[in-house]
Amino acid sequence: MILKEHQISPETIRRWFKKNYGITFQAYQRMYRINNAFQELKIGKNVINTAYDTGYESLSGFGYTYKKIMKNAPSQNTNNEIILVNRLTTPLGPMFIFATNQGICLLEFVDRRMLETEFKQLQTQLNTKIIFGENSHIVQTKNEIDEYFQGIRKYFAVKLHTPGTDFQRTVWDSLKQIPYGKLTTYKEQAENINNPHAIRSVASANGFNRIAIIIPCHRVIGSNGELMGYGGGLERKRWLIEHEKRHS
Repeated sequence: MILKEHQISPETIRRWFKKNYGITFQAYQRMYRINNAFQELKIGKNVINTAYDTGYESLSGFGYTYKKIMKNAPSQNTNNEIILVNRLTTPLGPMFIFATNQGICLLEFVDRRMLETEFKQLQTQLNTKIIFGENSHIVQTKNEIDEYFQGIRKYFAVKLHTPGTDFQRTVWDSLKQIPYGKLTTYKEQAENINNPHAIRSVASANGFNRIAIIIPCHRVIGSNGELMGYGGGLERKRWLIEHEKRHS
């Protein structure tokens, strides 16, 4: 009724949801319910009560849906970790946010070209499933990113979970040392990790950074002062740099 009052058709909403989330609303809702069930089972709740408490009218229906999404029966794999994915809106467009129990493992704009590849890499590296849901790390990140775009947050406190090679993690750690509102070059970044001849390798590792803004690869520019190599697009990189200059 509310949609009709505003002359919005349900089909328009369904198309918008599919375009912005990559799945139908029904699939999204199923994943949320299964995540809630997973969390309940993980703390020792029995399967029958979990099924009915998460809105399923039959144990067989719950078991079928759970196994389809999680690839295991409800009685199995509750000790394993899963990756939760959610969505947040920013002045630069919507972003996907992924988290495990350990912290945020991906934060990217939804139109990043390598996004699907990053999804697959994460699943392989962590040997787990990705489903829609939310945890405390995601909630905290949404709040901190909102404060960042308001210009009132210059440092991030949310925990991160960044699987990668030793070299990649060293490079990503060096990115986090670049002060808010400041810029550096790939050459300076290589020198800062005591590997001055690894400029291209540093640039490549920056490109594999999955956590935009919080691990601020947008603060790295070319030696000639030009903007280079940002997965979210150079216009976003320029915007972020100017945003931080205004609020420094």
